[in-house]
Amino acid sequence: MTVHQSRRRVLLLVAATLATPIAISPMMTAPAHALIVFDPSNYSQNVLTAARSLQQITNQITSLQNQAQMLINQARNLASLPLSSLQQLQQSVHRTQQLLGEAQNIAFDVQQVDKAFQQHYSSVSLSASDQQLVADARSRWQNTVGGLQDAMRVQAGVVKNIDTGRAQMSALVGASQSATGALQATQAGNQLLALQGQQLADLTALIAANGRAQALTEAERAAAADQGREQRRRFLAPGSGYQAGSVQIFNR
Repeated sequence: MTVHQSRRRVLLLVAATLATPIAISPMMTAPAHALIVFDPSNYSQNVLTAARSLQQITNQITSLQNQAQMLINQARNLASLPLSSLQQLQQSVHRTQQLLGEAQNIAFDVQQVDKAFQQHYSSVSLSASDQQLVADARSRWQNTVGGLQDAMRVQAGVVKNIDTGRAQMSALVGASQSATGALQATQAGNQLLALQGQQLADLTALIAANGRAQALTEAERAAAADQGREQRRRFLAPGSGYQAGSVQIFNR
């Protein structure tokens, strides 16, 4: 065999080797984690499940927020008003009652009124002495003057309570407007009604004091007229010491 023939034989062998498929050994296969398998149906189901779970969580959060807001509103509705004017109102009423209780001579009492009128304002006794008539007239005059003074004292007390009531009304209206709940608004409204009640009590006391003074004045006038008639009768009675005679005026 010549050199040329040997070279040709080698080239044919190489070409045949390259043309023959090479078997891949099982030990040389690609690793399993490198293989990615995508299932569209399974992916859609997982996304839908996650969306539903998220919606449930959102609903739970909203429900908790609503419950928390409801508790906050209930706490506001149950919160008490921090302002109380009860003590000031009671003090104003007590001052007015004290002035009425200090009425002079004849108090605001039915039994005392009946007793005083029976003693000093009833019909003049025909057997009463002149000194007794004068004493009764002076007693009635003192009652009238005392009643007028009492009425003016009550008027002064009521006027003083006006300033206190004005300050309380301003504070209560401000508290009502800034109330955070139904209970605070209700309590502010109740205290405003109590303030109106105190003012009505002052007005009632004022009317009573003025009426008492006027009644004493009229009673004194009526008793004085009755006493005047009795004194005139005694003055003109026979044997009283009075002798009628002619009177000369301007020496004519």
